[in-house]
Amino acid sequence: MLAIIDYGVGNLFSLKSSLDAIGVEAAVTSDEAVIAAADQVILPGVGAFADAARKLRDTGMADLVKREAAAGKPILGICLGMQLLLEKSFEYGEHEGLGLIPGSVRPIADVIPAGYKIPHIGWNAITFPRDGEAGEVSPLFAKIKEGSYVYFVHSYYATDCAPNTIAVTEYGAPLTAAVASGNVFGCQFHPEKSGEIGLNILRAFCEMKAEV
Repeated sequence: MLAIIDYGVGNLFSLKSSLDAIGVEAAVTSDEAVIAAADQVILPGVGAFADAARKLRDTGMADLVKREAAAGKPILGICLGMQLLLEKSFEYGEHEGLGLIPGSVRPIADVIPAGYKIPHIGWNAITFPRDGEAGEVSPLFAKIKEGSYVYFVHSYYATDCAPNTIAVTEYGAPLTAAVASGNVFGCQFHPEKSGEIGLNILRAFCEMKAEV
């Protein structure tokens, strides 16, 4: 069973529907016992970093995610959920993240050319750096090909995380598309909105087992 953490921030319906489509039993839950018993955990998120980080702390989910990650359980953050896995964000101030993956979150406006629309919305191809985690393609992408297109909606991106970057996209400048550290993964894009490619990414994640 997979647990989708419900902490009041996230588009949970489409994610649950995607997991149903690939035959994965998933529970949308804030119950610590259910999350602790799950084989994998997904941390979704939409909206502002500071608000989401506060809700994670206030609900006790921040400490729970850290414990589950430390126990070796596969964790996947999606969109804002990915950003929350990093050390800090500079979205309207400076805010502390979970610190499970080195890096910070900054506006894409800092790096993309003038004239590019913000937020970055739409389909973009992803490529796989070979000098990051273990120097090879991440197991998260075992079922897709490099150059596959996935769906993005974001105004901020992960930076200062090159050694942990497992996918990059181009939007006037290279932007981090996915990160990983051991059993903890994050996608800036939305697998649940990325058609069959996204479903295959979710399939690969759901096949992962806890590191012992």
